[in-house]
Amino acid sequence: MECIPAVDIRGGKAVRLLRGEFSSETVFGDPLEIAESYVASGARRLHVVDLDAALTGSLVNFDAVVSIATSLGVPVQVGGGVRTFGVAEKLFSAGVDRVVVGTAGVLEDGFLADLSSRFPARVFFGLDHRRVEVDGHVMRELAVRGWTEGSRLDLEGAIAAIEGLPLAGVIVTDITRDGTLSGPDLAGLGDALESTTHSVYASGGVASVTDLEALASLRKGGRALSGVIIGRAFASRALSVEEAVTVCAR
Repeated sequence: MECIPAVDIRGGKAVRLLRGEFSSETVFGDPLEIAESYVASGARRLHVVDLDAALTGSLVNFDAVVSIATSLGVPVQVGGGVRTFGVAEKLFSAGVDRVVVGTAGVLEDGFLADLSSRFPARVFFGLDHRRVEVDGHVMRELAVRGWTEGSRLDLEGAIAAIEGLPLAGVIVTDITRDGTLSGPDLAGLGDALESTTHSVYASGGVASVTDLEALASLRKGGRALSGVIIGRAFASRALSVEEAVTVCAR
């Protein structure tokens, strides 16, 4: 199981949000310095999110993202604002290894299929969701535009629609756990493993070695998670990168 530290950038600074709420920001410092520390501690891939771009669709923190992608010697995957071919191509041309598509994959018919066909195994689909009640039915609704809006598309339907696409995988995030250090959504991740043949990466809630061991042990339909993305636990030093990398490799 791959261990991937996350660096979220807003206004040029590394931050963490609580449940994706922009009003609950904690600033942790310079994004490049934090990314450097993660690589020095053993990280072999980084997950970078331009939060301003996720909200607006414009690559507000492009220079900060590129500095991480080109100077540390590890592959970097980038999310936030990847809603057109032009943006994806700009990121790839600047040295980004993979991109994460969220909003456009949900709202723009055919975009994910076209982009992944053009860049096979270099595009993730970000399945960022909340449990909501719609017409008396509880669903895992995908959120869009920086998690500020619902889509009325459920997680299960989105997963079913992407089978056969040449994706790098799917990143499954329970927004209600993101940044909370309250533990991962094991049941939801298990459902995802059963519902798709794509590689599944967990995101949200990880706080401890116990959480990592639970994720590594998760099996559904004979399948296991391919990786885990960790943000606040590393930024707040609740969990060390060295220890997490060792546990995930084991």
